[in-house]
Amino acid sequence: MKISSEEVIEKLDELIPNPKCELNYTKDYELLMATILSAQTTDKRVNMVTEELFKYNLKEIASLDLKTLEDIIRPMGTYTRKAMYLKEVATRLLKEKEGIVPNDREYLESLPGVGRKVANVVISNLFDTPAIAVDTHVFRVSKRLGLAKDSDDVLKVEKSLMKKFPKDKWSRLHHQLVLFGRYTCKSKNPDCINCPFNNKCKSKII
Repeated sequence: MKISSEEVIEKLDELIPNPKCELNYTKDYELLMATILSAQTTDKRVNMVTEELFKYNLKEIASLDLKTLEDIIRPMGTYTRKAMYLKEVATRLLKEKEGIVPNDREYLESLPGVGRKVANVVISNLFDTPAIAVDTHVFRVSKRLGLAKDSDDVLKVEKSLMKKFPKDKWSRLHHQLVLFGRYTCKSKNPDCINCPFNNKCKSKII
């Protein structure tokens, strides 16, 4: 039996009634940088690193030498590359946008370390622009629940979700799928017993 989009919305609203981004930030550029840092690591580790990083303002981050930036974000993987990303992002925002993150997908995706997923997270959270960011959790859950094909790549998963769900639900659904994948439909040892979709999920392990 297939799981309908209406059932997905209903069950996720019951399970995760108040979904929100788990990255800590208070300024627009902080969300952008935290999302860049979140690639291939956990939000928990990002928050640990940004607690120190965000003691510096945007101008100070742009002025920090790479070694200092690397030392700050060293606890996460690929810190050398990410340090370069942060410094260039800070420099470009100050030079090109007066230090303000714009509601401009094309510009955001021109920044180092920013692809479609990062841009979707930023425009969704900062500007309430409907978007579905497909991270590893959304990618996995969408296929397990039959919301996308097993052969779909990240962009195809995003387009499949956009087609199946109302536009005004996209941003909320993104957060719900992330949290559902993070705490229930985990990559290893998913909690199928307590999953609201276990009677229809083709991937359940019970």
